[in-house]
Parts: sequence; structure tokens; C-alpha cells
Amino acid sequence: MSQQKPNTVQTTGHVWDETLQELNNPLPAWWIWGFYASVVMALIYWTIYPAWPVGKSFTTGFKTVSYVNDKGQEKSWHWNTRAQLMKDMNEAEKMQKPYYDKIAAMPFAQIAKDPELTNFVNSAGKALFADNCAPCHQTGGQGVIGFFPNLTDDDWLYGGSHEKIQQTLAQGRNGYMPSFKEVLKADQLDNLAHYVASLAGEKADAAKIKAGDALFHGEAAACYYCHGGDGKGRQDVGSANLTDKIWLWADVGSPGTAEAKIDSIRTIIANGVSRGVMPAWESRLKPDQIKLLTVYVHGLGGGK
Repeated sequence: MSQQKPNTVQTTGHVWDETLQELNNPLPAWWIWGFYASVVMALIYWTIYPAWPVGKSFTTGFKTVSYVNDKGQEKSWHWNTRAQLMKDMNEAEKMQKPYYDKIAAMPFAQIAKDPELTNFVNSAGKALFADNCAPCHQTGGQGVIGFFPNLTDDDWLYGGSHEKIQQTLAQGRNGYMPSFKEVLKADQLDNLAHYVASLAGEKADAAKIKAGDALFHGEAAACYYCHGGDGKGRQDVGSANLTDKIWLWADVGSPGTAEAKIDSIRTIIANGVSRGVMPAWESRLKPDQIKLLTVYVHGLGGGK
């Protein structure tokens, strides 16, 4: 066998059919050492963190995470993503505590005058709103017609002041309107729907408006008990203002024919509203979080 030149491709010396040779191309040294390093890193990782299943359990590793849970109890656990999240939240709370303390001690009117606190409210409030409010009221607070109020306009069922919003968040609300389909006849429901539509300036039949007016202010329907004699609603019971162009339960604000809008109002009167419930958050959020969220919601555009 002839001596192989250093710069040529090396072979094992095996030759078939005179010209078919078995080449010898060893892996580069850097690749070999990289492989050895990855094996060492894997061993270290398996030792520190949870890794291998053992029967119905697993190796937990020796790295631990300490945190304080929502009950104020200090816990120490083997490393896992939930424990790490709790620790990160503890650290975030420590960083945010000075701001929350300022907000808790400061009147609502002064918070808006402090640029630093305003920036914190916009940042932390956005996160709180996304976690607790956005699933119903949507990310921007625009709500959903027929289900959840719009928080960006100036129409409030229970009041849009800081104090009223704080009360709503802390204690929740339980809005309700009874069904009238068992009380009123079909023509009465129709008359009442025409009258309610006319209160907001929608097109309606004059004769039916007159008949609906009598029902609204009479004892047969007695709508004025909750919505007031002028139809502007009562914030103490959360009844809607029927004289503006803002609609929550009946889809009247969307483009459509006059009859379609009246039909939507008629459906609400007939079936009532039993889904106007908002849970109380005082058992889930801390008082300072509720106050911060109050300022944030007030600042969405509709606060008074």
C-alpha cells in the first residue's frame, strides 16, 4: 500500500474493484468536544432540575425556589415553573409596593396630577384589566352589545365617578329586568317598544308611541318605576337611560331598519334581562389593586 499524502482525503486502505475505496473522514475536533460538553451540561441539568420519571414520581433535582403564597405563607419547593412564577410575582410586588402605597394614601383627584403615578396606573392597570376585566369588557373596554357595558363612553348604569366605579369593582353588581311577555299582550309589547324607540329619537309609529306612553307611565307595565318618568334611568338601581343613543341590551345602535331596531327593543321587553351580573372583586383583588383599577377604568374615556 502506497503512503497517503497529508492533504488528500484519507482512506482506510480497503479497495474494491480496484477503484472503489473506503474513505476515512473523522469528525472535526470542535464537534467532538462540543458533544462532550453537551453531555456534561445534560448531567448537570438532570442534577439541578426535575428531569427523569421514576415510577409514579420523578427526580426533583436539588434546586429549590422560595416564595410567599397568596395567604402570606412562605413556601419552599423544588424548582418548577409555577414556583418560579410565584417568586417572580413576589419580586414584582416588592418593586411595585411603593407605588401602590402612594395610590392607597392619595385621593383620586391627586393621583391624576402625579405624572409618575399616572404612568404606573396605565402600566399596572392595563395588566390588571387584561387579567380580570378584558374577558368580558374586551381589551379596550368597548364591551359587547347585549352582554357587557362599554367602559369608554360616558354612559354609566351605576355611576361613573371614582367612588361609584370603586364600589362596582369591589362589591359587584346584579342588574335585572323582569320579563313582560306573560304580563303584556303582543300589541302592548309592540306599543311599548315604539315608545321606547321614540325616547332616543328613533323612527316609530305615532299612534303606537301614544299607547306605549300610557303603558310606560301606567301600572300595567310601570316602566317608570325603574327608568324614571323621563326615561333617563336611575343609577341607584342600575336602570338604563332610554333617552340617549347608547344601547347595551338592545342592538339599536347598529345600522338597520327602523323595524329591526324596534324588534330588538321588543325582544328585550318581552324576555327581560337576567345577565346583568358582575361579580365582586374584593375577594380576589387587594384594596390597593381595586383602587388602581378604578383609576385605570375611569381613565378609559368615560369616567366622570
